[in-house]
Formats: sequence, structure tokens, C-alpha cells
Amino acid sequence: MQCHYCERDADIAVEKEGVKVGLCQTHFQEQMEDLADSEWLDDVEEELNIDSRE
Repeated sequence: MQCHYCERDADIAVEKEGVKVGLCQTHFQEQMEDLADSEWLDDVEEELNIDSRE
């Protein structure tokens, strides 16, 4: 599988509702950094009852 953003091989693939998307390590890290900067991740942590301050 190829990365969704570039022509490199995907290191990670995620599938949801029949749609499969692959990401190389670089683009995966970029996406995780973007998520870490957003409130969305805080909402998920709260929903999962995760306390990252411990």
C-alpha cells in the first residue's frame, strides 16, 4: 500500500467503514502532531477517561 500523501510505501494502514488509508512514518507523525495541537484529541482523552498528567 502506498502513502496517501506521497509515493512512499505506507508504514501504517487504517481502515474504517471499508475505506483503507495508508501513511508513511513521516506523514503519520505529521498527522499525530496536528491532532496533538487540536482540541479533538483532548475530547477523545476525556471520553476515554485518560489522564496523561500521571
